[in-house]
Amino acid sequence: MDSEEYSESDSSYEDISDESDSDEDTLDAARNWCRINQESLAPPPPRFPFSGNPGLNTLMDGSSPIEFFCIFFDDDIVGYIASEMNRYDFIEKNDLTPSSRVQKWKDFDSSEIRVFFGIIILQGIVQKPLQKWYWSQRPLLSTPYLKQLMSEKRFSIIMKFLHFTNNETIDLETHPQPGLRKVYEVYDAINRKFKSSYVPERDVSVDESLLLYKGRLGCKQYLPTKRARFGIKFYQVCESSSGYIWNSLIYTGKDMPLWNESPKYKSTTNIVMTLLEDLIDKGYCVTLDNFYTSPELAELLLSHRSDVYGTLRPNRIGVPEEIKKGTLKKGEIILFQKGKICVMKYMDKKPICILSTVHNTVIV
Repeated sequence: MDSEEYSESDSSYEDISDESDSDEDTLDAARNWCRINQESLAPPPPRFPFSGNPGLNTLMDGSSPIEFFCIFFDDDIVGYIASEMNRYDFIEKNDLTPSSRVQKWKDFDSSEIRVFFGIIILQGIVQKPLQKWYWSQRPLLSTPYLKQLMSEKRFSIIMKFLHFTNNETIDLETHPQPGLRKVYEVYDAINRKFKSSYVPERDVSVDESLLLYKGRLGCKQYLPTKRARFGIKFYQVCESSSGYIWNSLIYTGKDMPLWNESPKYKSTTNIVMTLLEDLIDKGYCVTLDNFYTSPELAELLLSHRSDVYGTLRPNRIGVPEEIKKGTLKKGEIILFQKGKICVMKYMDKKPICILSTVHNTVIV
């Protein structure tokens, strides 16, 4: 037996060449879509081995909400905000009226900034139509606890001069995201905290959300299908089981920072790869909706040892023509496969298309 195995491995170069040609033919076939017979389905493709180490990366003494809050708004971030606000101490008070609240200006410290953000959070729970009503003397309107934390005048001054960056150092030519230049340092620091404090489990999801905002802002979006309709659009990658936002990207138009290879791919592919840049090559599996899912993205993720599945728009580039134009009766399914990528079209009340690298139609 051993001698036979040795003689086979010691075969001629001609045999090796024949095997290479055969392998190349197999690879060419795998690069094309093949229609799969529903009656002879192969098992679903295996997932890539997961090499992540999910869980909290930060040591904590307890599990109170304030401790979790301080993981992200730590002393460095709060101290930075206080120092930027204190840059306003150059204000010419001679140009102000004697009754101006700014006449009572004094430098802020980190503890005041924490109290300020605490009041902002509380105002989202105890809602009133006017801010001054939180400090009202009328029994029906008052919130007595706030008076113990901060005076209404001090709160108003902080609200008026809340500042996150040094205007004198902003260079629009070199700034990583000019559309966020007023808040970028704080936003970027908090975003990095979300990424460094926790490692998500294998299954993650990418989607967009809309933060309600109706003020004046160049990057404000109108999305009628969202609850807020008007606001700031975030692209986010979240842990599927908990909803933890691991990374986010604020839409600001063409100046939005994308991953290094972005010129080669479509915009939706670039958004997903930018969000997942630190998770690829670790066996993660990402769930998408039809805004992002495409064969291009699936092939790119597979090349980085990452799986994907989600609904699919049939008019995407690279989708088989039968999926795009084929008509089905209710309950019918057509299935195509290319390597590890499976594309399915199912007719319910309307056609539903799905792309997956981890399913076959039995599981889907």
